[in-house]
Amino acid sequence: MINRKELVDLHNPHLDAFEKNSPLTVGNGNLAFTADVTGLQSLYDFMDVLPLCTQSSFGWHTKPNKDGGIYTLNDLDMTQYDTCDGKRVKYPVEVKEGNEDVYNWLRQNPHRLNLGRIGLMYKGRALKPCDIIDIDQILHLYEGYIESNFKIDGEPVKVFTACHNEGSNVLGFSIESRLLVKGDLYVNIDFPYGSHEISASDWDAKLLHKTSLEEETKTTRIYKRKFEMDEYFVSVDGIFFCDNDNLSNHQIKIYTDNSKLDFSVSLSPTKDELVHCTASEVFKASETGWERFWKKGGIIKLNETKDPRAFELERRIILSQYLMALNSAGDTPPQETGLTCNSWYGKMHLEMYLWHNAWLPLWNHPELLERSLLWYKERLPEAKENAARNGYKGARWPKMVSNEGIDSPSPIAPLLVWQQPHIIYMLVLQYLSTNDERVLREYYEIVKETADFEADFVVFNESTGCYDISAPVIPVQECHRGMNVCNPAFEVEYFRLTLLLAKKWAEKIGEKPNEKWIEVAEKIAAPRVEKGLYLAHENCSETFDKFNEDHPSMLMAYGLIASDRIDKDAMRNTLKKVEECWQYSTLWGWDFAVMAMTAVRLGEPEHAVDLLLMDTYKNQYVTSGNNLQVGRRDLPLYLPGNGSLLIAAAMMCAGYDGCDKKLPGFPADWKVEYEKINPLL
Repeated sequence: MINRKELVDLHNPHLDAFEKNSPLTVGNGNLAFTADVTGLQSLYDFMDVLPLCTQSSFGWHTKPNKDGGIYTLNDLDMTQYDTCDGKRVKYPVEVKEGNEDVYNWLRQNPHRLNLGRIGLMYKGRALKPCDIIDIDQILHLYEGYIESNFKIDGEPVKVFTACHNEGSNVLGFSIESRLLVKGDLYVNIDFPYGSHEISASDWDAKLLHKTSLEEETKTTRIYKRKFEMDEYFVSVDGIFFCDNDNLSNHQIKIYTDNSKLDFSVSLSPTKDELVHCTASEVFKASETGWERFWKKGGIIKLNETKDPRAFELERRIILSQYLMALNSAGDTPPQETGLTCNSWYGKMHLEMYLWHNAWLPLWNHPELLERSLLWYKERLPEAKENAARNGYKGARWPKMVSNEGIDSPSPIAPLLVWQQPHIIYMLVLQYLSTNDERVLREYYEIVKETADFEADFVVFNESTGCYDISAPVIPVQECHRGMNVCNPAFEVEYFRLTLLLAKKWAEKIGEKPNEKWIEVAEKIAAPRVEKGLYLAHENCSETFDKFNEDHPSMLMAYGLIASDRIDKDAMRNTLKKVEECWQYSTLWGWDFAVMAMTAVRLGEPEHAVDLLLMDTYKNQYVTSGNNLQVGRRDLPLYLPGNGSLLIAAAMMCAGYDGCDKKLPGFPADWKVEYEKINPLL
């Protein structure tokens, strides 16, 4: 058996200098705390690449509109379209004159909130990077805590940082230094107003929120954070002195006359849900929870391979497991930057749900996927309302949503459909991982309603005898205009696959499948091949000339999935053509995994490794393990890159349905060991 701790410890991130693009994070899927080299958020003002936030799955903020209330989609002037079958539909796409406030408000609200900044202060002022020397910081992945050592004015400071990892949203901190004794070194907790910006913080709007002390004992202080429409609670526990004189400025000062300061911070939407525990209990829960995670889940060992690329790939795999578990495996689908900072107003992007979380059942963590699957059950009524708005049956899952599951205005998002099949595909992975009949029955309604929408959304083409995915629609490759698109290559195969999966699901539990599912699956249009190459969509003969940017999504039809209608030679030609002509600066982190998976299915393992580790703009993985999107200031980390890497790695080891080759994604001379990894569909 693989020695899990030995392998994981080999890749503990280590920082010996101040880094703006690689702060370290602790978390549990529902709460995350991102720290600078002090182990806290002491250098907040100097982190101008990746902001330091404390974020959660429950912490949302709604800024009232100009009338002091909220808007709904009923207040929005929608964009109307005529479909090719004569239907008039409307979507929240364009900003209409006179309706700008409604459009922008709905796009920006609710937004995810920074729950607080916890940082060291020195002699009454904030620290600067020049104050800190002899930095030695390490993230202990196997136990889930950060150990930070440094000096201030020649005096050593040691800080331990952790997040409870056994069902409680509590942070734990332990600080050791002689600077604490005289009060030169202390902790400030600062609370911001909410913001839709990347930092999720507005530090200037001090009069628009309130911080009040609700309860105080010898070891516990409970605070209420109140906004116009939202609130949450904070409990600070431990034996220390606490100065609450500056609550009007939303600041709490924590200090001691000892050389050690231990405290914990619990965060919750309600007072009753606060969990009171010591810092040492938080560290113990972190250690126990993360050890369970590493022991239970899948693992891959590559470091005995002579090829130097193997060690880097192993590093990315280990760190991606950690980052995805703490950022994305919570009670709600994640935003693209998880719980680290805001992207697109902190909203969830459901078209990225697969890249974030499909790895979980493949790596033997179905219990973590179950958390957010329940969100889909709770938001099914909103998805059905979204479909019904345009006269469609079933449930239409939006792309960009807050926790309420309501579609957000966007020039692109409302016209995307590739997120629709995700939930069926991932539920099948979940069932295959668990072999639990409960999954089949408990989630059948979601499968049925999602498949009903897919079957009703397509349009029958009398001239071809096929069902089309037709305008208005924007494919995975978002550079196409919605009214010009017909039968995007990946979408038609993904709809077909998931309709057939829905049929099998129904039959397995004794339900009669919707006959329309079967009819559409049998007659949906095939991807267009022209000159031996798969086109982005049926009307795009210029795929490799004018549209050679963004996602080469036609590769997904024989990468992420493997349609039996795909011509392997044409797909091989398409992959080669993409490599030759594509604008690599426009690719995204998960595109490299897609290309690698396509190479695996084509029987080219050496090629797959080359693609997965391609040294180019959006395929950089920094010290922390985050996938950095070079050139994107709004995406200092991109978790779909990490998640797609884990899906590809599982496929490279365990293969896929119908694959009879051992380790199909690795060169023959690599030494590869793996455990508890399931094959891809």
